Amino acid sequence: MKYLDTNIFLRYLVTPQTDADREKNEKCVGLFLDVQRGRVQITSSESVFHEILYVLCSRRQYGLTHQDAAARLRPVLSMRSFHLPNKRLFARALELFASYPFLDFADAMSIVHCQASNYELLSYDTDFDHVSGVKRIEP
Repeated sequence: MKYLDTNIFLRYLVTPQTDADREKNEKCVGLFLDVQRGRVQITSSESVFHEILYVLCSRRQYGLTHQDAAARLRPVLSMRSFHLPNKRLFARALELFASYPFLDFADAMSIVHCQASNYELLSYDTDFDHVSGVKRIEP
């Protein structure tokens, strides 16, 4: 099993700009082809996903919309050889992230964790109030 950091995903997901970027992109494309074919098993974490989406959507970096960033990440998340604890929660959080452009991925993950475990969501962040089906409570 191989653990992938943010930059490996980014090198795969974005168009390379320099010769060095192209070389890294080619290696990462090869890696993900091996993952698709089941030759390599990979994993990562919530924090890496958060960082990927932050960088993809950052105006200073790639400036993608939430929907465009999620569209790039969905095929990777659906790969059978990509293992994550609670992978279904990641997929649901990615859909929330794509649907609500004011949410960051951490907030989307908080929502799906609460929904999956029937937890009450305590927060002062009023962005949660604009997500259908979410009830935020202040302590």
